[in-house]
Amino acid sequence: MAIQWYPGHIAKAERNLKEQLKRVDVVLEVRDARIPVSTHHPQVPEWVGSKAKVLVVNRMDMISPEVKQQWEDWFIEQGETPYFTNAQQGQGVAEIAKAAQKVGAEVNEKRKSRGMLPRPVRAVVIGFPNVGKSALINRLLKRKVVESARRAGVTRSLRWVRISDQIELLDAPGVIPSRIKSEEKALKLAICEDIGEAAYENQEVAAALVEFLQDLGLESKLGDRYNFTPDHLTTGELYLHQLAAESYQDDIERTACQILNDFRKGLLGALPLELPPNS
Repeated sequence: MAIQWYPGHIAKAERNLKEQLKRVDVVLEVRDARIPVSTHHPQVPEWVGSKAKVLVVNRMDMISPEVKQQWEDWFIEQGETPYFTNAQQGQGVAEIAKAAQKVGAEVNEKRKSRGMLPRPVRAVVIGFPNVGKSALINRLLKRKVVESARRAGVTRSLRWVRISDQIELLDAPGVIPSRIKSEEKALKLAICEDIGEAAYENQEVAAALVEFLQDLGLESKLGDRYNFTPDHLTTGELYLHQLAAESYQDDIERTACQILNDFRKGLLGALPLELPPNS
C-alpha cells in the first residue's frame, strides 16, 4: 500500500507561504529528532534561498543523548548548526530566540547603512506537520497563542505573531511534498504521526516500526515493554500476530495501535528511527 497524504489546506498554505517568504528575514526549519532526514522537505533550500536559516531539531527528549550527539556531529560535518529542542518543556528554545535576534541585528545593520530605520526581524517557522512548530512558537511567546496537538494538520492557515519588539513570527501549517517518493520515509512519517492517520493502515505501519527497530538493533525494547520475545522474529507482521496471540486475544488491530501509541508516547524508550547516514 502506497502512503500518500496531501490535503487541500496544505496545498493552499504552501502557495501562501511562498508569497509571505518574500517578507521574511530568517527561516526556522523544524525537524523531528527521531527522523531528521525524513522530515527535511526537499524544497526548503529553494524556499530559503539567500535568507538565513536556523535548523531546529525538535523532540530531543525522544532520542538518547548518544544519538543526539551523533546527529549533532553529522549536521556540523554538513555545514549546519543544529539547535536541539524539547518545545513541549521549553528546553533549548531560548537559544532559538537568540539565533533569530542575531539575524535581526545583522538585518538592521544593513538597513542602518542605507539610512533606513530598524524593524523587528521577520521569521517563519516551517516543517512537516506535527513536528512541534506550534509548541515552539508558544514557548517563544511564553504563552499559548497558537493551537498545538499531537496530530498532523492542526494549523491550517498562516498567521503573523509578534514575539517581542525584536521578532515577528509567521506560523505556517505543516508543509509536505505533494508526493512522497520513498515508501520508507512515508512509513517513518506515519509512525511519528507526521502525516494524517487516514493515509495509512495501523497494522502495516506498526509492522514497519518493528522492522525499523530490528534494523537498528533495538528490538529488545519491544521485549522489555511487552514481556514477550518470540523464538523467531522474521517480519514485523509475524511479530504483530505473535504478540496479539500472546497478550491481546488475537486482536491484531488493537496490538498494532498499542505498539504505535507506546512508541509515540516514548513508552518504548528514547528511540530513533534514523541514524546519521554512514554512521
